[in-house]
Amino acid sequence: MQIKKILLLGMLCACVIFTSAQNRLSSISGQIKTSDGNPLPGATIKIHKTNYGTLTDQSGNFKLSNIPLGKYTIQVSAIGFKTQKKEINVADGQISTFNFHLSESTEQMETLNVIGRTANQQVNRQAFNVTSIDAKKLHNSTLDISHALDRVSGVRVREAGGLGSRMDFSLNGFTGRQVKFFIDGVPMDNFGSSFQINNIPINLAQRVEVYKGVVPVWLGSDALGGAVNIVTDNTTKSYMDASYSYGSFNTHKTAVNVGYTAPSGFKIQVNAFQNYSDNDYKVTTDVAAINGRYFRNQVVKRFNDTYHNETLIASAGVVNKSFADQLMFGLTVGQNYSEIQTGARMVSVFGDWHRKGSILMPTVKYTKKDLFVKGLDLRVNGNFNFGTEQNIDTVYRRYNWFQDYKEYPGAGSERERSMYKFRNNNGLATANLSYTVDEHHSLSVNNVYNSFNRTGSDELYPDAEKYEQPRINNKNVLGLGYKFSASEKWNTSVFAKQFYQSNKYSQSYNPSGNWGDIAYLTQKNSYSKTGYGIASTYFIVPNLQVKASYEKSYRLPETDELFGDLLNLEGNIALKPEQSSNYNLGFSYQAQLNKIHRFSFDGNLMYRDAKDFIRPSLNNNQTKQVMDNLADVTNIGFESEVRYSFKQLFTAGVNVTYQNLRNNTRFEQGQTMESPLFRDRIPNMPYLFGNADASLFFNNVGKKGNTLTLGYNVLYVHAYYLSWPSQGTSETKYDIPRQWMQDVNAVYTLGNGKYNIGLECKNLLDNRIYDNFSLQKPGRAFYAKVRYFFSNNR
Repeated sequence: MQIKKILLLGMLCACVIFTSAQNRLSSISGQIKTSDGNPLPGATIKIHKTNYGTLTDQSGNFKLSNIPLGKYTIQVSAIGFKTQKKEINVADGQISTFNFHLSESTEQMETLNVIGRTANQQVNRQAFNVTSIDAKKLHNSTLDISHALDRVSGVRVREAGGLGSRMDFSLNGFTGRQVKFFIDGVPMDNFGSSFQINNIPINLAQRVEVYKGVVPVWLGSDALGGAVNIVTDNTTKSYMDASYSYGSFNTHKTAVNVGYTAPSGFKIQVNAFQNYSDNDYKVTTDVAAINGRYFRNQVVKRFNDTYHNETLIASAGVVNKSFADQLMFGLTVGQNYSEIQTGARMVSVFGDWHRKGSILMPTVKYTKKDLFVKGLDLRVNGNFNFGTEQNIDTVYRRYNWFQDYKEYPGAGSERERSMYKFRNNNGLATANLSYTVDEHHSLSVNNVYNSFNRTGSDELYPDAEKYEQPRINNKNVLGLGYKFSASEKWNTSVFAKQFYQSNKYSQSYNPSGNWGDIAYLTQKNSYSKTGYGIASTYFIVPNLQVKASYEKSYRLPETDELFGDLLNLEGNIALKPEQSSNYNLGFSYQAQLNKIHRFSFDGNLMYRDAKDFIRPSLNNNQTKQVMDNLADVTNIGFESEVRYSFKQLFTAGVNVTYQNLRNNTRFEQGQTMESPLFRDRIPNMPYLFGNADASLFFNNVGKKGNTLTLGYNVLYVHAYYLSWPSQGTSETKYDIPRQWMQDVNAVYTLGNGKYNIGLECKNLLDNRIYDNFSLQKPGRAFYAKVRYFFSNNR
């Protein structure tokens, strides 16, 4: 309740601050056109000797806000056009309007025919195999970050159920912690269960960058096969974005994002969101009655699967000062509650087991360009999570899917009696220093330090020694990079990374051999590895890009993998770091016909050779997962995407991913005969999947400036085996069946995007959907969303 009050108070304060500040702003607006009078989207507007700048929208309009009073020089530029400059005067409380007509530059047009670039286009032009999602286009949907990513080629998001359920993220065959997540370049390793990508609304992000295989050095982490960077709104504009949605299974989602920057440079941002769902959707399963009878293919409701979370992110500080471009102090608070319906399979059903979590994380962020000398930029971030997690399993009952139960006498539980409450005491510090020597050469160094020390107790067992044993982990990743930009056509980056990890833990043993005699022996181990890589890109012609990259990467075992998550993952302290040689070759092509038809094609070939590959399997009694090292795994595959748009009326696209993960371990440890699993496909891993989407846009519906958008999305996943394909017959082997899921939506936008109403239907044909063996996901579901958005710098 206390956190809910804080959340509500934060929302109210943010709204008051935002509303009261609007009348004190000085702004510059206008429109950029070509010499023949056509709007010029993607043109760059900058104010000399300041950090103020923006890009024009599709109509060529721009707006700069929170400009201090005074005289300035404004510069307008676009690729293929001559740059223009103009003297301007910013007056208090007035919106100054300036329009520009840019003439074509013959010299530039000889080599380039691309008009302007958005931030997403700039990211996609990098030498790395990267896809950037424009999250703003999804702000009227009910998607969270994870489901938006599930539409990207090479990505598969697997969930154990509905809202807030256990999630596994896969990127080009690498899964779980092999893929790292960042928010504004800061690793999310220590954010806890209350702040994960499957409960963060898409409205928090401006764009989401997916790096496949090779990870740039400025994203300092031990990612084995890729990284996801969530980029939030870090501009100096003032804005408000508030939305609410309601849907099937009593699902409620709310998000409020507010930002204000005063002319003095004071800045405040508040992001708040909540998710709630009963998750009481129907599933089809076999049911064992309490009296011993067995019923096949019963349609039942989930009944112990309620989930909710509430999170408030607040930060305040100053921008555009002589000592800092940005200095922000923040606090993230939140909580979540999750009932546990099943174990790793649906034969394990629970009726009272649940889990709680919280996040209490102070943060600091500092950035400064041209530190001491021109071209030297510094970025520093720090946070520490004081949040807690608690596992509550105290009811001594055995439930079935009919919600019947058998109660047993004495003290017991549904799986493992516990009220264990623990704190991970997880801290993170990052620093990035980059130096641009000149237009051709730049250097960078990045360091990330992460500390972990799990402490906790169980009021049911106050004297239990096992909770006093150390679970300590320290990790450091140091990266060095160099970039050579020969020209607009060609650039190359080389880098090296040093990985270090130390662990302190204890192992139990029986000193006397008598039953129940347990003692603990403290152990220590550490790892030190060096990785390196290269990424290069070349534009054969302005609209045809080829890129290639290679990285020798390492991934150190995570704390949950080493010590367990006290839920459905059993710890394995014997895990070794995994390593991989990642090769990527990509092509990108864009074309435009008669300024009406636009086409794009992206294709990537990949090869992965991983040693000591960490993958999940079922533990001995098949009730939990445990992570194990598999000596050698290879993966060769491809992904491609084709998109088409007609004017601003229609757009469609399709992507497909094929990944051939194979067990390349010829001889098992201690064996002289070839393993029967040699060259087997890695089980329980999708290997062929894809997405398709289409959207129709109807302009000026009902009133000028109003837009109606109709959208369609389909997901396909080919069937795959749960266990090794060479074991057993096709009639006896378990598999995850072929999946088809189709979604439709309609969005009505009023007031040029100020007011928005969205309707969605997910899983339109009500197909049975499974991401994991026997764990059925929700059927057909309906959702409605209303959203209000205002910005004084759109």
